[in-house]
Amino acid sequence: MKKEKLNIAKIFKRFAVNRSHKDRLFQRVFADKRDLLDLYNAVNHTDYANPDELEITTLEDVIYMSMKNDISFIISSSLNLYEHQSTFNPNMPVRELMYFARLYEGYIKKHGFDIYGSRLVSLPRPQFIIFYNGRSEYPDEMILKLSDAFVPKMSDAPVLECRATMLNINYGHNNALLNSCRRLHDYSYFIAKVNECIDSRHTIEGAISEAIDYCIEKDILADILIKCKSEVTNMLLTEFDEKLYKKTVYNEGYEDGVNEGFERGHESGISEGFESGISEGFKRGINEAREQGIKNSIEMLRNLDLPDERIADLISESYSIEKADILKRVRDLT
Repeated sequence: MKKEKLNIAKIFKRFAVNRSHKDRLFQRVFADKRDLLDLYNAVNHTDYANPDELEITTLEDVIYMSMKNDISFIISSSLNLYEHQSTFNPNMPVRELMYFARLYEGYIKKHGFDIYGSRLVSLPRPQFIIFYNGRSEYPDEMILKLSDAFVPKMSDAPVLECRATMLNINYGHNNALLNSCRRLHDYSYFIAKVNECIDSRHTIEGAISEAIDYCIEKDILADILIKCKSEVTNMLLTEFDEKLYKKTVYNEGYEDGVNEGFERGHESGISEGFESGISEGFKRGINEAREQGIKNSIEMLRNLDLPDERIADLISESYSIEKADILKRVRDLT
């Protein structure tokens, strides 16, 4: 049983890491300073032309809870942090606080500033932009605030505040922004085409290949897709790995049953030892935990922005339940 639980942990760890495929692709798309400067100009309505004015400050070697910041840079006394998100995260201002603390720490050290002296230290002004293109509906622009997390809510201005601007870059949103930056437009279009092909094809691998070939033909991110087609395919394929989803859905319900069952078995006075307790407890608890496991699985897959039909397919197969029944439950939870 210990071995089984270890395998489950590995699956969830791999699953969580692989969800960042779009983030890595986003970084690849804007790896060139010229493209990043073009994105900055589009967001800020500026017209900087010299990429050398842009200083990359991305925290390549700093990881917090398996999360890296996507892109950070300084230009014109502005410290910019750009993050890509395929799932809405209201905690981004908290992450912003942590990222900027590390960025400013490095900036102060690099310039030899004395923050304990009597002279005011000059720092570049911060800007935090989130580029969202998940499948849930959100407005073109949202402001997320650190103070929203404070308990109790504050009626006056908070002593500490971080503000994140979330821009919806799904194709059809923020048209002026997308049209101002060809690279961002093409990235948005490509992800939309991938989703369209996935929704209309039986195999995810075939859908990804079709989307890539189509965008190459239309000169959409063609330079990246031609040069790194295999790598991009693997990024996307790993994210939408049907087998991994099925294992994750099944094992989440299974492990819930084991944990719940073991507690009940232990309380019933099972004395055959740890392994026997788990085995007997599982038998007693799995039926009651099954329903909770299904509910947890639905919520987890909805957080991945999968369509209702796809969620129903995965769970009905994993739990051997009629798809129509699962689909009704998915929609009831919406």
